[in-house]
Amino acid sequence: MSGAVWTYLGAFLLLGWGIAHLFPTRNVVRGFGEISLDNKRIITMEWVTEGVTLIFVGLLVAAVTYLDRTHVVSKTVYWASFVVLNVLSFVSLFTGFRNSFIAFKLCPFIFSSTSILIVIGGYSG
Repeated sequence: MSGAVWTYLGAFLLLGWGIAHLFPTRNVVRGFGEISLDNKRIITMEWVTEGVTLIFVGLLVAAVTYLDRTHVVSKTVYWASFVVLNVLSFVSLFTGFRNSFIAFKLCPFIFSSTSILIVIGGYSG
């Protein structure tokens, strides 16, 4: 399988997970019950920020893959994406993974696996 396929797969999984993050935001905030308006805004901001970050990384990886996946800039994007996704995975492992909501438990696996797909794709034939 072509390396570009692996990077596109990782990119589109991130894009999909990021978009999926945005839809339940209102319900997630409601799930915290009666909290202050400031706390609701903070939770909303953080939830949307993670979704937008995942969308951005997915689009960036797809864009550099489309332009020239062998270029040094593309390789830098692949490695930077690998690092940031594994940092998010580490944070998620010790926070959301301990939550009973199944989607939170998926985050570390999705972040790690997409990071691996991106790097493998960026460096394979």
